[in-house]
Amino acid sequence: MITITKLKPWGSSLGIVVPNEIIKAEHLKEGEEIIIEIKKKHSLKKVFGTLKNWKVNSQQVKDELRKEWE
Repeated sequence: MITITKLKPWGSSLGIVVPNEIIKAEHLKEGEEIIIEIKKKHSLKKVFGTLKNWKVNSQQVKDELRKEWE
C-alpha cells in the first residue's frame, strides 16, 4: 500500500505517522516490523522543468509505435 506523508520532528530525529486506514488494511500491530521504501516526492513543476529542452518529433513517435503494433 502506498501513501504520502510528511516528516515531522521527533526528538533529534524525524518521524512519520502511518495513517489509520493503512494500519487497518494491513492489520498492523504495535511492535511489528514493517518495510518502508523512501522516495522523495518531486513537484510536477520540477519534473517537467527538466524536460523543457527535450525535443520529440510526434510523427516519428507515431511511426515507431505503428511498427511495434504490426
